[in-house]
Amino acid sequence: MSALPSDADEGTGHESVAPAQVPEPTPVPTLNVANLLTLSRLVLVPLFIVALFTGDGVDTTWRGIATGLFAVASATDQLDGWVARKYGLITDFGKIADPIADKALTGAALVGLSILGMLGWWVTIVIAIREVGVTLLRFWVIRHGVIPASRGGKAKTLAQIAAITAYLLPLPAGADPVRWALMGLALVLTVVTGVDYLVRAVRLRAAGRRVTGS
Repeated sequence: MSALPSDADEGTGHESVAPAQVPEPTPVPTLNVANLLTLSRLVLVPLFIVALFTGDGVDTTWRGIATGLFAVASATDQLDGWVARKYGLITDFGKIADPIADKALTGAALVGLSILGMLGWWVTIVIAIREVGVTLLRFWVIRHGVIPASRGGKAKTLAQIAAITAYLLPLPAGADPVRWALMGLALVLTVVTGVDYLVRAVRLRAAGRRVTGS
């Protein structure tokens, strides 16, 4: 004896299936661990400046403290990106704030070293022009999209950190060739990646204007 068809089966011969509900992705909060690490880098900048200039920049102890603060602040640059990727905490705020925090830290170090006569002003000016230019490019295209830090940009940052650290450490004069080599590499990467960001910004703006028709 066959079972009687249910109301849902009558006239179709098939069971009705409710459409699957696709859950909406949970928005990532702006105030998260990754972004707090980025903000901590900004907080450390004035502390680093005070340590660098205490004792007119020649006191070995304070130079060591300044180097330590710079190293800790630089480490947050690697840590915040790792945390953001691993735990899905990537936000537009982080994409913008992270490079700005990098520029604030390296800029403060470069200007400080130049004021103390440890680094030529032309080096600081070349790097500053590139960093300010890239920041302005980001805001120029922000309504069309965000330009995240590229691998080349990260390599440039690491090269700058290594070179600045070499200048901050109270090393003997015999270490000058190493300092020059590291800063030379940082300068090359700074200029090359600056051109790359310019090209990417122009392309992003052009693509955005084609979509919006403006």
